Amino acid sequence: MTIETTTHLNFDGDARAALDLYASAFGGEVTAMTYGQMGASDEPAWADRVVWGQVTSPAGLRVMAFDVWPGQPYDQGANAFYVYVHGTDAEEVTRIWEGLLEGAEIRQPLGASAWAPLAGQLRDRFGVIWALDVAPAAG
Repeated sequence: MTIETTTHLNFDGDARAALDLYASAFGGEVTAMTYGQMGASDEPAWADRVVWGQVTSPAGLRVMAFDVWPGQPYDQGANAFYVYVHGTDAEEVTRIWEGLLEGAEIRQPLGASAWAPLAGQLRDRFGVIWALDVAPAAG
């Protein structure tokens, strides 16, 4: 038996745009279903909001997202979670970083750190905090 962790992000109307950004940054395709497609809400304003969505990259990263249910309170909070991306290839981690940069707040510039040859942290334009690093060489 294996256990897998998938980051699930909650939004209030921005889920599709966020999934599109993550597909662009990580590679892969967006798979999504709207409240309207699922018949989950009779409210026309909710027809195009995402009730279930995900991006799965060719490298195996998966991020899920949805727009909170109608009437459900939404508060993104501050520093409630980070999405941590740990890789072994500096070029791939740098490409992902650059894919997330548009409209982002850089919290730690991507560069050498005390624990990794390459590490950085940013808050993307949707308020999601991403921490990225590259594994140090063995030995």
